[in-house]
Amino acid sequence: MSKPFVLLASRSEDAAADDEYASILRLGGLRPDELVRVRMEAGWFTPLALDDYAGVILGGSPFTTSVPAEHKNAVQRRVEAELDDVLGEIQGRDVPFLGLCYGIGALGRRAGGVVDATYGEETSPAEIRVTAEGRRDPLLRDVPTAFQAYVGHKEACTALPEGAVLLATSDRCPVQMFRLGTNQYVTQFHPEMDREAIVTRIKAYRYAGYFDADEIDDVIARVCAADVGASHGVLRAFVERYRHAQTTSERTLATTAA
Repeated sequence: MSKPFVLLASRSEDAAADDEYASILRLGGLRPDELVRVRMEAGWFTPLALDDYAGVILGGSPFTTSVPAEHKNAVQRRVEAELDDVLGEIQGRDVPFLGLCYGIGALGRRAGGVVDATYGEETSPAEIRVTAEGRRDPLLRDVPTAFQAYVGHKEACTALPEGAVLLATSDRCPVQMFRLGTNQYVTQFHPEMDREAIVTRIKAYRYAGYFDADEIDDVIARVCAADVGASHGVLRAFVERYRHAQTTSERTLATTAA
């Protein structure tokens, strides 16, 4: 039997946390038994046995990694310290990893990139363009070279970590997706969100500074007018690549042992 994926989540609002888990299941084509959820904000979550999982998905977060430590609360500091250890092991072993929005800040800074507020974006649809390197990558091979996706973030990557490969970009935010090693991916856009998911997120974070709270109706109308279906292919491709790779590996080992 294949190993499950693990979702590292950090949303303290139950409605947003539950909806994120549900949307990753739905849009990733996963059964509930194929995705273990770890709510990092709820308490200590390390050590994490990475060998128990086919891959790691890091969900979005209300945390902003680039703000000074003195402006972070105790929960964020604890989560980031533990997550840094996990990401170190992921980097060292090139473990299959997909970081969604928050992942660019977490892995980008951990790997030596520059993450700051230069290219923050209000909650909206954005046109994402796949780079030449991206067109050769298995996660983007079946995705259109330009597609719509939801964005909404206070920080972004302004300088890639050494060795990172830029896979997707946009006019307002130059780094929308990159790869480290062979198996570590991060997206600034949200391939795990459809209209239903983003409306839940908008309502949960109305007063969090991602947009003017008084303009919530306009923001909802704007996102609902977009077709972001193609963006979900990134999440599905990650799931299928590593679900199948793990099964193939097990089959190879079994054949060798026989």
